[in-house]
Amino acid sequence: MFDYFYGAQAEQFSFYRVPKVLFTKEQFRQLSAEAKILYGIMLDKLDLSVKNKWGDEKGRVYIIYTIEQIMADMNCADQKATKLLDELEKKCGLIERKRQGLGKPNLIFVKNFITGVESSMMAQIQNRENHDSGAVNITTADYPKSRGINTNHNNTENSDINPIRSGYDEDGMCERNEYEHYFRESLSIDVLLRENLGEEETILGILDLLVDVCCFKRSVIRIAGDDKPLAVVKSRFMKLNAEHIRYVLKCLSENTTRVRNIRQYLLTALYNAPATIRPFYQAWVNNDMATGQF
Repeated sequence: MFDYFYGAQAEQFSFYRVPKVLFTKEQFRQLSAEAKILYGIMLDKLDLSVKNKWGDEKGRVYIIYTIEQIMADMNCADQKATKLLDELEKKCGLIERKRQGLGKPNLIFVKNFITGVESSMMAQIQNRENHDSGAVNITTADYPKSRGINTNHNNTENSDINPIRSGYDEDGMCERNEYEHYFRESLSIDVLLRENLGEEETILGILDLLVDVCCFKRSVIRIAGDDKPLAVVKSRFMKLNAEHIRYVLKCLSENTTRVRNIRQYLLTALYNAPATIRPFYQAWVNNDMATGQF
C-alpha cells in the first residue's frame, strides 16, 4: 500500500524530466510518448558524460546507452528499443548514433532540443520573408535591460555590471526567446509570481539570469569563485523546477549576511539547489513531525 506525500516530501526524490516542448511543438508531435520519455532519460545521462569528459574531437558530448540498458529501462523487447531509437534519430533528429566497430556499443549524441526549435522558427521567418511582396526588413526589438532583482533583503547590494549578457543578433534573440519560454513553463513562473506577491522583481531576475547562463558563449562560467564547465551548469539549470525556485527564494529571505553581488549569490544558490534542497526539506519535515505539526 502506497502512502501519501506530506508537505514537501516529494522533493526528496529524483525524477526524469521530459521537455514540455516535445508535447507542445508541432515538430515533435509525430514522436510517440515512449520515445519522448527515452529522450528525457538520455538528457539525464548527459550529466555523467560531462563529468566523465566523454566527448569527441569537436567537443560534442555523447552518451553510451546500450540496447540492453534501454530494454531494461523501458521494459521492452529488442525490437521496440530499436524502434524508439529510430524514432528519435530519423523522425526528429534528436539523437545521432555513431558506430564504434564490432562488439562495441554505439556512441549516442543527444541533440539540443532548443536549437531544433530555433531552427524551425528561423525557417518560418525566412519563409514568410520570401513570400511577402516587396523588401521586408525583419527587425527585433531591443532586448530590455536585465530586469532588476529585488535587493531589499538584508541590505543586499546589486551590481549593475552583468558579466554574462552581451549583444544579440536575430539568431541570438531567437535563442533567448526559446530559453525564456522553456524556463517560464518548466519553472511555472506565472504560478510563482501569483504565490509570491512583492517578489516579482526577484523572480523575473532569476528568470533572466537562467536565460543569460544558457545563452553564454564561453566554455566556462565562474560560480562561487570556481570555474565550472558551462555544459554542466546549463544542464543542471535546465533540470530545475518551481520547487527549487521557492527554495532559493526562501534561502534569500532567511539570509542574514550581507550579500555584495546578488547575481553571484543567486548563481551559486541555483547551481547548488538540486543538491541542497533535499536535506533542507528533510530537516523541515523531521522537525514538523517531531513537533506534531503533521
